Amino acid sequence: MDYSILRILLCGLALLSTTLQTLGAEPQTDTDQTGTFSQRYPQYQLHINDLLEVNFDLSPEFNQSVRIAPDGYISLRGIPPVHVEGKTVPQAVEIIKKAYAEILNNPIVSVLLKEYEKPFFIATGEVRKPGKYDLASQTTATQAVAIAGGFSADAKHSEMVVFRQVPNGWTQVATLNLKAMLNQKDLSEDLKLQPGDLIYIPKNTISKIARFIPKVDTGVLYRLP
Repeated sequence: MDYSILRILLCGLALLSTTLQTLGAEPQTDTDQTGTFSQRYPQYQLHINDLLEVNFDLSPEFNQSVRIAPDGYISLRGIPPVHVEGKTVPQAVEIIKKAYAEILNNPIVSVLLKEYEKPFFIATGEVRKPGKYDLASQTTATQAVAIAGGFSADAKHSEMVVFRQVPNGWTQVATLNLKAMLNQKDLSEDLKLQPGDLIYIPKNTISKIARFIPKVDTGVLYRLP
């Protein structure tokens, strides 16, 4: 038997099996209804002024509560400050463990988030009450507009923009046609907001050019005898 042909056949079967497994596997990242944002259920990211309780199972003398400073660092006992702003709690645990490994042997660390910034969204542009609002769970873009007082008279209903901060300093942007969704009575593409999202409603075209249109006096003048 030609063993080189047998090896080729076996390699081909292995490659086919791997391909089928890849095609059948579920994706590792999720997308929302619009397909624009890649994280539907992200973990909470630490913010300035959050209060952390740091505990050491084997070295309780290092147990401490620390608040994240304005520069994003926390000052821990026995080691230099470490930066945790923008990290999730599990990521903060790994950062602290690595830092304490310089003075402790295989430290076992747990971090409890004691105080944190309440989730919020910001509404700006052509809404009646622009501002910062608490974000309740499952709040959608259309609901956020209602919370902000609804559209102003100059709003462009067909072009709502949602800005979302993502890791590594990037910002994702989604544009929603609320006018079409409401007219069609179909909210399947209504975006669920996440903490820190900013919604912006631009002006419509008429309101942009109205100040350049001359006012015409249609009254009739009469000369008195």
